Amino acid sequence: MDIRQLDHQALLLTGELVSQVKTDHLRLATPCADWTLYGLLRHLVNQNEGFTASARGVGQTWAVWRDGDLGDDPAGAYEASVGEVTAAFAEDGVLERRFALPEVGEGFALPGQIAIGFHLLDYVVHAWDIAVAIGAPWEPDAELTDATLRVAALVPDEGRGAGAAFRRRISVPDDVPPGDRLLALLGRDPSWRPGPR
Repeated sequence: MDIRQLDHQALLLTGELVSQVKTDHLRLATPCADWTLYGLLRHLVNQNEGFTASARGVGQTWAVWRDGDLGDDPAGAYEASVGEVTAAFAEDGVLERRFALPEVGEGFALPGQIAIGFHLLDYVVHAWDIAVAIGAPWEPDAELTDATLRVAALVPDEGRGAGAAFRRRISVPDDVPPGDRLLALLGRDPSWRPGPR
């Protein structure tokens, strides 16, 4: 399947969970230690806006990755950003374009095919972050989980740790479900639960 179709499935998976977030959820802790649920939702909007800019050749500056605004309607802000990034990813030749990713390093860029794979990874895993924070089910289908596992296996061990995009891998038994294996590959503890509300 085209990576863009899988990415759109990831955006829909995340959007379904974002739509369940209530105002009193926004202060909840998430598995992303530096972010409350509000901060995580803002990150998702930022990422969509940054990838939109990169798909169109103007993603080199940090500002386009940090200007996301949730306003009074986090779900609406998320959906608007999904519309923007989906349109940008649908443009002709996007899979061959170079996407600037300043979060990885100044001047760093990847072909669109790979960059969109990392976008997919971010949204499938952050969907779990939202789900576990609000106590909702996280149910990516097998095709989406398998594709995301393939991308996760490409994330290098270098540069992982506290404050980085990904923590160090966690060892899990061989017979754990694929979703738990995916989380562990990216340094997330599948058994994480929020503290008392």
